[in-house]
Amino acid sequence: MDWQRSFLIGAMLVVLYMLFLEWDGFQSKRNLILADSSNQLVIPDIPATTKPQTKESMDDIPVSSPLLNAEKTSNVTDTSTADDINTDARLVVVTTDVLRVHIDTHGGDIVRVELLEHLQNITDKETPFILLNRAQDSTFLAQSGLIGVNGTDTKKGRPVFTTVAGQYELNDSEENLVVRLMLEQEGVQIVKQFTFKRTDYLINLEYQINNQSASVWQAGLYGQIKRDSHNPTNVTAMGMQPFLGAALTTNEKNYKKLNFSEISDETFKDTVDGGWVAMVQHYFVSAWVPDQNIRNNFNVRKISNQDFYIMGFTSPQVQLKPGEKAELEAAFYTGPKDQYRLEKISPYLDLTVDYGWLWMIAKPLFWVLYQLHEIFDNWGWSIIMLTILIKAAFFQLSAKSYTSMANMRKLQPEMLRLKDLYGDDRQKMSQETMSLYKREKVNPMGGCLPILVQMPVFIALYWVLMESVELRHAPWVLWINDLSVKDPFFVLPLIMGASMFIQMQLNPTPPDPIQAKVMKIMPIAFTFFFLFFPAGLVLYWTVNNCLSILQQWYITRKIENA
Repeated sequence: MDWQRSFLIGAMLVVLYMLFLEWDGFQSKRNLILADSSNQLVIPDIPATTKPQTKESMDDIPVSSPLLNAEKTSNVTDTSTADDINTDARLVVVTTDVLRVHIDTHGGDIVRVELLEHLQNITDKETPFILLNRAQDSTFLAQSGLIGVNGTDTKKGRPVFTTVAGQYELNDSEENLVVRLMLEQEGVQIVKQFTFKRTDYLINLEYQINNQSASVWQAGLYGQIKRDSHNPTNVTAMGMQPFLGAALTTNEKNYKKLNFSEISDETFKDTVDGGWVAMVQHYFVSAWVPDQNIRNNFNVRKISNQDFYIMGFTSPQVQLKPGEKAELEAAFYTGPKDQYRLEKISPYLDLTVDYGWLWMIAKPLFWVLYQLHEIFDNWGWSIIMLTILIKAAFFQLSAKSYTSMANMRKLQPEMLRLKDLYGDDRQKMSQETMSLYKREKVNPMGGCLPILVQMPVFIALYWVLMESVELRHAPWVLWINDLSVKDPFFVLPLIMGASMFIQMQLNPTPPDPIQAKVMKIMPIAFTFFFLFFPAGLVLYWTVNNCLSILQQWYITRKIENA
């Protein structure tokens, strides 16, 4: 009858496992459907240039001078009329080898960015990842323009540019692709020029001003990111929630983060030489980088009574006499968190790859992981090898810990005897236990201290694996085709739980019954938590457990035989 009971229990566990897989698959498909429904690009109607927008709809335009609200602000004119413009001709689509960008001729804003080298989800090989977008239920734009006495962007409206083509594509023989948007403003010729480079996510912006009027022209460049609080990252309650919000470099901090709640509570302003401001999300970042040779004003705020957040910069205004020319420059990065590329763009921009307070340990760990990938060309095997190297570096320290645990395990029979003798007398029990430790030269804390020394390294590696965009959609072996998401069949978490259970059996049993029960529950609890963790993290933890088991088993056997 025992085999029948075991068979029934096993069958019930298999059924529960299959039901859990079906539920998890349903949730994943539902999230994909919801994500796809929010990726449709929306083209709102273009307002007539002679009919200004309401103040509420233009609250995202920064104010650099009181003259913006005065009658001295110049009116914006262009060669097109509202009746001549149609929504089909409004968007300019630019395609490079890594980007597909939609630029709205109304304002010249970047309203959609598709990352061609990154997929929206791994099951759909045709749909690239959409980073910026103007959709029905989400807004994420990169805006830029000219503000000031003669600015093109005012509280009365924004300009409508003209362009020679609606489609631009980087040819195989070209390294750069230039897109020019043109505008005529009361005798002043303005060209808003975007320059795209091959294999690069950095877009250079240049305003070319030619003052052919009879009066002085004055304005300054601004760039900003306008975004709602929509969170595109699907993270379960059991998984870690990556940071989502604004980041910038300030005079006090090299890297300052502001989540949406903090922005809602208080507007942040600062003036920095050079500088940058970014919108940070899991694996990806979008950042405005103004001219690094001038002093720029930075502003992070929430539009009142709306779910829109503004993070941007304004540069000093320039004055052009009649007949003079000028160029105003900035750059916009929109792509993966490639820390080696980001550190070349602007100081401290690479800190958007956020390793937390252990960054000084995490950055060297990532460098080693990156070098291992150059050898193995597989991030899964690279994680395994990095875990082995870390374990080897702490071999002697771990050996001291496991030796202490083995000695404690060896004293278990004597500890049980003392408990039977002095179980009711806690003071006497404590004295006899300390005498036993002293007589046998065993340090009860010897097993804890070496582990505590290693913890910062393991936590730093944890954040490296969490933040590295290189692991996104990176396959390992068999069914593990994406190390950045959970194991689809939960095999790795179950192996991790089994390895943790075996490791617990090698440790000495705590004398306290409650503590002993907690230690037995820990493998089950950790297995449940790790079900939803990225496979790369679970792989690292599982390999580390297995290596620890081998080392601990060898040391324990050696001491017991002695």
